[in-house]
Amino acid sequence: MDLVDPSTPLPPWFTEEDLDVYATLYQNSGFRTALQVPYRCLQLDCGITNPKVIAPSLLIMGEKDYVMKFPGMEDYMRKGIVKQFMPNLDITFMPEGNHFVQEQLPEQVNELILTFLNKNSST
Repeated sequence: MDLVDPSTPLPPWFTEEDLDVYATLYQNSGFRTALQVPYRCLQLDCGITNPKVIAPSLLIMGEKDYVMKFPGMEDYMRKGIVKQFMPNLDITFMPEGNHFVQEQLPEQVNELILTFLNKNSST
C-alpha cells in the first residue's frame, strides 16, 4: 500500500526516537499479525444477532487520515453509511489531523471528548 511518502518529514510531535521505538517493536513482533487480527475472528459466532451499537459514540478523525484512502471508506464515513450500524455516532473531522490526531492535537481532542461526555452524561 502506497499510503506514505517516505521522504515526508516527521511531524513535530513525533520524534526520530519515537520512530526508533516503534521500529524496534515491529522488528521483534512483526507487522503481519497486527494486520491479520481483525480477520482471525470473522468466522467466530459470538451470538450477536443485531450488530448495531446503540450507545452514544464519538469518532474524532483527522481529515488527512490515510484510512480515508481505503476504497469506499470516505463515502462510508462522510455520507453517514456508518450510522446504519451506529445510529448515535457523533463524527468530528479535524481539518489538520491525521491518523494520530489524539497525539497531534491533544487539547482539541480532550475538549471534544469532555463536551461529548457532558452532553451524554445521565446526571
